[in-house]
Amino acid sequence: MELLTSAQMRAIEGAAIASGEVTGLELMERAGRGVVEAVFEEWPDLAAGTERAVVLCGPGNNGGDGFVVARLLREWGWEVEVFLYGDAEKLPPDARVNYERWRGMGAVQALSDEGFDGYAEDHAGTVLAVDALFGTGLTRPLKGLGHVEMELNDMQAMPGGPHVVAVDVPSGLCADSGRYLGMDGENPFDTCIMANLTVSFHAAKTGHVLADGPGGCGRLVVKGIGLTGADVEGAGIVATVPEPGHLVGKHGRHKYSHGHALILAGGSGKGGAARMAARGALRIGAGLVTVAPTPGALQENAARLDAVMLQAVGDGDALARVLEDKRINALCLGPGLGLERAREMVPVALRVGRATVLDADALTAFGDDPQALFAMLHEGCVLTPHGGEFARLFPDIAEKLAAPPVSGPAYSKVDAAREAAARASCVVLFKGADTVIAAPDGRCALNAAVYDRAVPWLATAGAGDVLAGVITGLLARRFSAMSAAETGAWLHVECARAFGPGLIAEDLPEALPSVLRGLEV
Repeated sequence: MELLTSAQMRAIEGAAIASGEVTGLELMERAGRGVVEAVFEEWPDLAAGTERAVVLCGPGNNGGDGFVVARLLREWGWEVEVFLYGDAEKLPPDARVNYERWRGMGAVQALSDEGFDGYAEDHAGTVLAVDALFGTGLTRPLKGLGHVEMELNDMQAMPGGPHVVAVDVPSGLCADSGRYLGMDGENPFDTCIMANLTVSFHAAKTGHVLADGPGGCGRLVVKGIGLTGADVEGAGIVATVPEPGHLVGKHGRHKYSHGHALILAGGSGKGGAARMAARGALRIGAGLVTVAPTPGALQENAARLDAVMLQAVGDGDALARVLEDKRINALCLGPGLGLERAREMVPVALRVGRATVLDADALTAFGDDPQALFAMLHEGCVLTPHGGEFARLFPDIAEKLAAPPVSGPAYSKVDAAREAAARASCVVLFKGADTVIAAPDGRCALNAAVYDRAVPWLATAGAGDVLAGVITGLLARRFSAMSAAETGAWLHVECARAFGPGLIAEDLPEALPSVLRGLEV
């Protein structure tokens, strides 16, 4: 599924209108109908009778969509109140047409904090509130509507309160970054109208799945409005990671034809993370997997491993000797490695130019001098930082991402991952519920564990180590760095979904066989 920025969506709409494929008025009508369809699909009981709704319309074309929704609900027999924020004389032409159409059916009240104050208490029978104030084009925090936001959010929270539906994007949410514009502190209720259902058009926007987007949108539905699409910059497109094709190899003369992954481990008592990574690499189909701990930790790892091989590696010289074996074609450094050991081993590993995953300690070890690490990286590398590790490697980028967004489009996690990948000259997998995977050439994919794919139980110790191992196993199978990162991230979430609540990291590799079987059907 392609995800669009607000600018890309405007370009597609503009191209369709300019070509004569459709008019702006037709698009507005289709959008309004899509909202009503989505409402009745989500809450079928609302279609069975006549109810009461309030529609808040803004000063742009999003407001025009709202007037269409109001008209269609009135035609259905509903009692509908409509509020307009701004001057009707300044509405865009298509929105003005639909304003006049609604005016032939009902009144339009001016929307202000003062006029809307106390609405919830006086309108307890309202079952639907439609937020058509600001759509994808919002570039500034909502001002002068603080009471309106709080009133709607309070209404929604009341027992039997109305369903709140956002047209395209909840007002106050940046459509590109998924961040609440102007939020000061931790309470989004002060800056955004929180929706139960968000109805977008043609394609989901990046802000629907990034950062706070899923929390503000509630449930997301995308409705087609008859656009065939238009060319936009290929490097600028962000797509969600698709379900991979067949991953079980049909050919291979022997185990080495499926690659040999080396997982570097730490000292005594520190081997659990590397063992979990190794299990992930083996389960995803690497022909051989070797764990390489310090000599003193060899025996304890031997007691815990069977199909995974062992090779003691005490220092950088020992690692260099092991890597003389060209059949070792994928490396994983970081899980449980230790900072001093990482500083010694990472340069040796990167020097041989094999496909390499750097995670955890292998990233933190260079937090004081990230440029030293970047100078050693090559295109076969994948960095897998979580938020803290990302901030240590890319402090200036992380600072931009953490800064309160005062205007839109706000700096997003997609922007951050792309900038980091360009700087590091390799693939960066920026972890989180909205995992973003970026390549140095600008390609970008998003593996979002949100909405129906949400797996909060995946936030468990060791889960990232398994992910690093799965990606390493795919690299051993000669996947490209970008494909290995995308596929590994997708499988990581699907394994968690397949297992369900109660998951611990050790369960993830064991869930892989059933997920892989499902892909082969």
